[in-house]
Amino acid sequence: MTLRIRTIARLTGIREATLRAWERRYGFPRPVRNESNYRVYSREEVEHIRRVARLISEGLAVSEAIAQVRTLPVAELPVRERLVERFWSAVMVLDGDEADRVLGEAQATMDVEAYCDTLLMPLLREMGARLDIAREHLASALIRQRLRALVLAEDARREGPRALLACPERDLHEGGLLALGLHLKRKGWRVMLLGADTPVEALQAACQQVHPELVALSCVRRREAAELEQLLRGVVGACAPSLVVVGGPGAREHLKAIFSAGAQYAESADELVALWQQVRGASNRT
Repeated sequence: MTLRIRTIARLTGIREATLRAWERRYGFPRPVRNESNYRVYSREEVEHIRRVARLISEGLAVSEAIAQVRTLPVAELPVRERLVERFWSAVMVLDGDEADRVLGEAQATMDVEAYCDTLLMPLLREMGARLDIAREHLASALIRQRLRALVLAEDARREGPRALLACPERDLHEGGLLALGLHLKRKGWRVMLLGADTPVEALQAACQQVHPELVALSCVRRREAAELEQLLRGVVGACAPSLVVVGGPGAREHLKAIFSAGAQYAESADELVALWQQVRGASNRT
């Protein structure tokens, strides 16, 4: 599959005129002409352009970035970087089979937590800035499938504290929630995943049924402080006496609103568990 220069410009953030200027000055990239005499770019060229764009964003001059890409082909990069480059290249040309194949190869060479934390989650965080909607949907669906499979593959616990995990209403990105579920299961927790876009009424019904020690919400969608506080007050009331902990980029900038609503904030599974232990210890002392 090949891509036109307009698509390349949209996906990499490098203007069409700039790509043509690079071609004249540096002989890079090297598109071919189709029957209509339009420039079209192969998967390999797409990969090279994307790498150059990334190196420029990291501070290299254009000439230095192009020279580095030319002298260090993808095949000679460290294993993780090579897999990442191959994944983005496949997604750019909407080759879902190849992108999924890359994720499978990575999983075969990495332990579970490293696979989740150093490959899948960074890919998920980067794609909003890299991709258009169609490619983002393709890539995020593949990564969510992998994360969900990892969670399901962990043995279900018969004992241990119970956590209820969800994204609040109108929050549709559950990648971080799945990663949290994986880490908690590996730490000995019993995990119930309600997933994306969960209304308060559903949280309340689940809490009344399973009585979790902890309710964890992943907030990716940006909200105003007042909106988030109102939402969390409803969740805290509906899920009492369970501890409600919030995380995610949509919550990070509104810590005052979170605490005012009676909830807590955690950046990671380790922080969440430590916070729960602290609150439990204080309750026992009381």
